[in-house]
Order: sequence, then structure tokens, then C-alpha cells
Amino acid sequence: MGAELTNFFKTNVAEPFLALTAFLHRENLLRLMGVIVVLVVAGALGLTYFEENRPFPDALWWSIVTLTTVGFGDISPLTLGGRLIGVVLMFFGIGVLGMFTATIAGVFVEKRLRKERGMGSYDHLNDHIILCGWNDRTKEILKDLRADARAAAAPIVLIADIEAKPVVDEHLSFVKGGLTEEHLQRAGIEQAATVVLVGDRSLEHVARDAKAVLSLLTVESLNPAVYSIVELASEDNVRHCERAGADEIIVGAEFSSRVISTATLDHGISTVLRELLSAQVGHDLITIPVSDALAERPFFDVFCDLKRDHGMIAMAIIPHGATTGGVVTNPAADAIVRSDDRLVVVSAGERHGS
Repeated sequence: MGAELTNFFKTNVAEPFLALTAFLHRENLLRLMGVIVVLVVAGALGLTYFEENRPFPDALWWSIVTLTTVGFGDISPLTLGGRLIGVVLMFFGIGVLGMFTATIAGVFVEKRLRKERGMGSYDHLNDHIILCGWNDRTKEILKDLRADARAAAAPIVLIADIEAKPVVDEHLSFVKGGLTEEHLQRAGIEQAATVVLVGDRSLEHVARDAKAVLSLLTVESLNPAVYSIVELASEDNVRHCERAGADEIIVGAEFSSRVISTATLDHGISTVLRELLSAQVGHDLITIPVSDALAERPFFDVFCDLKRDHGMIAMAIIPHGATTGGVVTNPAADAIVRSDDRLVVVSAGERHGS
């Protein structure tokens, strides 16, 4: 019990007090506060000296009101000496309080500017998303995430070598710089849930993929449990990404080529895919957990129940612990859906499991 009380006192009292003291000392606020206290006490003592019948608590109240230039008027000096003390307090009060409030305002403005310029640290976040790199593709990814109710207010940290935070988004934090260990730690990589590595469009294909693999190795070394999604330019480098520990690999050119070739033979396919893959329009392609009511039942029964009760269309099963290669698309009607599986469904606007 004693150890618990000691830890509680240390965490909730001692550490915040020491942090506050260090902040006040660093910003020279302790000196200003000391000057204010001296002026208030000296003013009160001066008033009681010139007006002997004035109680010290009343004089202290008058000194505070005068120094802050509030001027309630409930207490006022009657002697010449008392009034001179009041004049001194008024003039000094304007200057000292102005410096005090300006210093505090400057601290908050500087903190805000540091965040906007990517100089802040976000290692206090948990289960957040980290986006690496900024270009037209990243901008579209961010728009799509915010259009989905599941990520509309999710904390996202952007790591990019740009001058300032590129968009107005209160839930988006910004770390300026390349994808180094230091910047990843500032982005809270140890507690992150997902990392998205977007290819660097300023590099040619080979260098772009090499940078992506090296960045992935850095990410995995800092947090092997994080779910990593990597964009590559060439399918030839997929095996390197897999060895580096990528959870999902998206080859941009390959994906686009397959969509185009499919649309060439089956017109309208690209429109359907665009709607399913974008949270901004139409229905969405999402994953949901298997509820108790659906567990250990044939896929056909699950398919019918989801469509009838929730307006969803089940398209695939992701077995527990399976990689993208283990996904079963268009399962057999008698395939058993396990409780720890996940289902890939076309949603009807819902954002939760059945």
C-alpha cells in the first residue's frame, strides 16, 4: 500500500510539479512572478504605513486590484502617500503584467508554430496511423481515410520532408524530415498501429523501391508488431519487401495495368472498383469480425444472413493470422466461417461488425 501511495504521489504530484517548475524557470516566469509578489506586498505595506487604520488584508486586496488595473473602487487611499503608492503600482503593474502575459502567449504561439512546422513530438499517441511521404497520392489517401467514419477522427501522423503541415486537419500531426529513426520515434512508432510507406515520386523506379525497402527495415526494427503497408513501383521488388516484413504490398503500376486490361474486356469494371475502394463515394469494401451468431456456420448461410439483416455482401474470408496470400475469395458454399476469421464485405454504410 505504501509503495502504491508513493508511486501515485510521484506520478500525479511530484512529477507534474517539477515539470511546471522547470517550465516556469525556463521561460523566466519565476522572476516575473517574484517581481509581481514583491510589488503587491510592498504596495500593501506602503498603504498600511501611510494609512495606519487600514487593515493589512484590505491593503493587500487593494494592492492586487490596483496592480492588475482592475480598479473595483471598493477601497481607495485617502492620504497623499497612499495615492503615490497607487500611482507606482499602476505604472509598474501595466509593464510587469504585460511582460507576464506576453511571455505566456509567446510560449503557446511558439508551441503551435513548432507543431505546424513539424518540430513536435507525438510519442504519447497510441494505435495511430503514420503516413510516410507527401504527394498527390498521400493527399488522396488522407482524404479517403477522413471520408470513412472509422478514421474520420483517428490520430494520424505525417512524416514528410516539406516546410509545413500541408492541410488543415486537427487530428493530423506533422513531423518534418525524412524517414529516419529519430523522426519515426517522434511520430510514436513504438505505439503505432499502422504505417503506410508511399513511394517517393521524385526518384526513378529502382531507387524508389530501394528507399521503400530500407525505410521498411527501419520501421520493423523499431516496432515489429506494427502493420506495414508499402507501395512499390515494380513487382520485381515484392520479394525483398516480403523479406523485410511488409504486411501488405501494393504495386502501383501492376494494379493499374490489371484494372485497365480488365476494363478493356469487361467495360465498367474500373468504375465499380473505384466506388468500392473509395470511402468518398458509394459503398465500401471493408473487413468485419465474425460475430458469435455467424461463427462456425457455412459461408452460404453467413452470406444470406449478412445480406438480409445488414445489406452487406460477403466476398472473401481472411483466416486468422493469414497474410494477403491466405485470403479465400468467393469461398465454397459449405466452407465453414470460423470465429477468429474476418470477412471482406461490400458495406451498406455500416462501420461495425455484425
